[in-house]
Amino acid sequence: MTMAWTEHRHADADAAAQGLAHALAQDVAVALATEANAVVALAGGRTPFAAYRLLARQPLDWCRIHLLPGDERCVPHDHHACNATALRKAFDGTGAIVEHLTVPSGDPDASLMHARTLLGTHSGPFASVVLGMGLDGHVASLFAGAPQFMTALHPRDGAAVARIDPEPLPVEAPFPRITLTLPRLLDARRVHLLATGHEKRSVLEAAMAANAPLLLPVSAVLHAPESNVQIHWSP
Repeated sequence: MTMAWTEHRHADADAAAQGLAHALAQDVAVALATEANAVVALAGGRTPFAAYRLLARQPLDWCRIHLLPGDERCVPHDHHACNATALRKAFDGTGAIVEHLTVPSGDPDASLMHARTLLGTHSGPFASVVLGMGLDGHVASLFAGAPQFMTALHPRDGAAVARIDPEPLPVEAPFPRITLTLPRLLDARRVHLLATGHEKRSVLEAAMAANAPLLLPVSAVLHAPESNVQIHWSP
């Protein structure tokens, strides 16, 4: 069993966005060469959207590309905190199929059922996965303080999705979440981890040094057996 990560140190945030967009376009092209469709799981938050806007300009066969959030806040689809709605705006006009993990009302229980059904239709490996990272080391909505954290990290039933109730709730987005579980996030040709700034660099280095997901959930990604994680960092 091996684990592997590759670091890409970019000069600045613009260079990181360009590098990530190029890598994602490569991943999708490889998938479309052998599969009917390419399915990509994308991080929300502010940082990756510069890369998404660059990706949206690429001459890909967009009608065969499915995009979905790696995690979602349980809010109505017209809420400003809805990740999938932000993705729809970023890829507007491409023809890409952007899918919601949640139901329109944002109800957590109904959303979990919906997400299970959706992921059942996307059972193969993702063409690519993009993860962001918080200063607490969380990725997707894998928050170490959540009561469902260990189940989402190691689902006994092989579940692709889980409900997460962060404790404490993040001030900037105080909502229950639906998240892809760790095994489902890692079931991808490549996983791209995007982080900017020196504070997050320190978090990354701590996670590289020790596999301690209860302290830094991102370490579970970096130390996963047979993983292929591409780290994109910029100051």
